[in-house]
Amino acid sequence: MKPIKKIAQLRSAEDFRNYLDNQGINLEFDEELLCGEGAPLAQPYPWKNGWIGNRFCVLPMEGWDAHPDGKPSELTRRRWVNFGRSSAKLIWGGEAVAVNPAARANPNQLLLNAENAKTIAGLRMDLIAAHAMHSSTHDLLVGLQLTHSGRFCRPDEPKRLKPQILYPHPLLNPRFGLPMDFPILSDGEIGDIIGETVRAAILAQQAGFNFVDIKHCHGYLGHEFLSAVTRSGPYGGSLENRTRYLREIVAGIRRDAPGLEIGVRLSVFDFIPFRPGFESVGEPLEYEGTYPYAFGGDGSGTGIDLSEPRQLLTMLEALGIRLVNITAGSPYYVPHIQRPALFPPSDGYRPPEDPLAGAARMINITAQLKAEFPELIIAGTGYSYLQEWLPFVAQRMVRTGQVDFVGLGRMMLSYPRFCADVLAGKELDRKQICRTFSDCTTAPRNGLVSGCYPLDAFYKTRPEARELKGLKI
Repeated sequence: MKPIKKIAQLRSAEDFRNYLDNQGINLEFDEELLCGEGAPLAQPYPWKNGWIGNRFCVLPMEGWDAHPDGKPSELTRRRWVNFGRSSAKLIWGGEAVAVNPAARANPNQLLLNAENAKTIAGLRMDLIAAHAMHSSTHDLLVGLQLTHSGRFCRPDEPKRLKPQILYPHPLLNPRFGLPMDFPILSDGEIGDIIGETVRAAILAQQAGFNFVDIKHCHGYLGHEFLSAVTRSGPYGGSLENRTRYLREIVAGIRRDAPGLEIGVRLSVFDFIPFRPGFESVGEPLEYEGTYPYAFGGDGSGTGIDLSEPRQLLTMLEALGIRLVNITAGSPYYVPHIQRPALFPPSDGYRPPEDPLAGAARMINITAQLKAEFPELIIAGTGYSYLQEWLPFVAQRMVRTGQVDFVGLGRMMLSYPRFCADVLAGKELDRKQICRTFSDCTTAPRNGLVSGCYPLDAFYKTRPEARELKGLKI
């Protein structure tokens, strides 16, 4: 692997282009940013009888800072207010909200039930009020992401798994301390989760959210269904069976919450799990034979075959679902393909490739799928690693129709007004740009609330910041 340069060192378009060429990375970008009403990133997108006001999208970002009963705390509210302040017009789910207490990935994850619905509705209202201080709200679309954490449930203690799995995974079971005969969810239990998800969607609609995201990414339950090739019965084996969970949730929402729009955040490809190797650089685990557990994989473990993801996107179109956010992999076993970063989280590994290659992979696959499914409304992922060059790549992809919305996650934690500054043509504040230090991941992996500890003065002064210093790789 060639030496990796920090993005901040690439100060000119020539520097950026030469570096991409030297690394063999294909990534398009514009050399000049446009601002004002005619700017590509400022263009509204037609939505039903109105518009979504610009092309920026805030991706779901958990803080693991809710109260133990699943109600939002002041830290949660602060984050949602910042989402509203961002000027982005598409809020993709706010953050993952569990559909039952056992489904939480952290004991401080938001939980949507009848008791908590009013306070979660309050988050939406706070976000809209913050947005209204800077912009109109008639063209703001706000969703709520509904999740079951599946294999990665930690409802009681931040470091203690209480998994709910669909099949014994020959690599992930031993990696996370599960015997191969660990009990799997029964078909009846799956039916209960489907019912709970539909009930949560009803509450989300009553709370005023425009849509719900039925999460199918990052190794959580919805995503694990897509790789359940060895599971028998109606929810495993064939792709038709592996998508039954999604179809039954959609049918329930259409029946019980008519008019509520549905989106799907989807990991369209996956890799075999990685581990720290020589000098902590990531390397794939060994697996003999064809690796069948990577949805969107080609069987080699690190190759991509989009045949099944294409079939799933075709199915979404047939179900009348247009909102799709493209992502990849899982932060628990292949973070470098899902969240490219120069500095790994405490449970990760040093990058096995230039993180810019990981960002480009996601951006280019998203462009490929947008070309094949032009009627879908597609939000992209992987942009935060681009740092200073993010607006230039984002403008190019939107201007040329290769993506509809540019999704931002980590950047929203360090630089909440990033979108607003880009749209206004302001010079970026380099001190707020996310540098992928991964503290927002390392903190919750170690039982601390998530946030941008290096760059957000609010978190920098919290006591957790001192604890993080000893947790870096």
